[in-house]
Amino acid sequence: MLLSEVLINIGLGLCLGTIGGLFGIGGGLVAIPMLGLLFGLDQHLAQGTALVMVVPNVMLALWRYHQRNRLNWRWAGVLALAGFCWALLGASVATSLSNSLMRYLFVGFLVLLILYNGWRLYRPLALAAQGAQTPGTRQLALLGSVAGLAGGLFGVGGAVVATPVLTSVFGLSQVLAQGLALAMALPSTAVTLVTFAAHGQVDWGMGLALSCGGLLSISWGVRMAHAVPDRLLRLLFCGFLLACSAGLLLQ
Repeated sequence: MLLSEVLINIGLGLCLGTIGGLFGIGGGLVAIPMLGLLFGLDQHLAQGTALVMVVPNVMLALWRYHQRNRLNWRWAGVLALAGFCWALLGASVATSLSNSLMRYLFVGFLVLLILYNGWRLYRPLALAAQGAQTPGTRQLALLGSVAGLAGGLFGVGGAVVATPVLTSVFGLSQVLAQGLALAMALPSTAVTLVTFAAHGQVDWGMGLALSCGGLLSISWGVRMAHAVPDRLLRLLFCGFLLACSAGLLLQ
């Protein structure tokens, strides 16, 4: 890999790390369509390469979120264990599917997230005014399972599924939900990366360069997340998902 290519990848990692810290997702969700659009990587290789950046980004972002909002590690442990088991299954399925099918499934997944997050923004006031609920172990295990399966299948860690559910169903704040989602995503992204790597679907040189940029900038995103009003952060998240969907459809 040429030095210019390394610098470009580090610069891209800087942008993705900031986005990952802002939304608590590690940056993989936007990295996947960008790697396809800008570098011509197929869907499997884009997902596997993005995970090289996502895993260390999630680790650092989780630490930063925990510094600012102490996490409930019992809740995080239940989410993480369930997510890990189902991410392993999802990643195994993903590596056996065709690239075109994976791309269409990924776009469909993003569209569902957009619809759900849009509904959360404009749902009736009676629902929005409900108080926080204490999530039970079974509820957390179910959420971790669904999020882990989606994370393993699409290489996004499952945080994009867990975060909106934690805010809308259990009434957690956006930043607290993002921190718990990161704790759940860490083991699931790690096992997904190992699975993709075992099938030769990772560009390690590009992924490591992206990772270097991401680690330098993800703390900025976390600081921004705590400075932005909760509703605005949710609105930005919806816009972010919409942009990712459009990018994949254009690929």
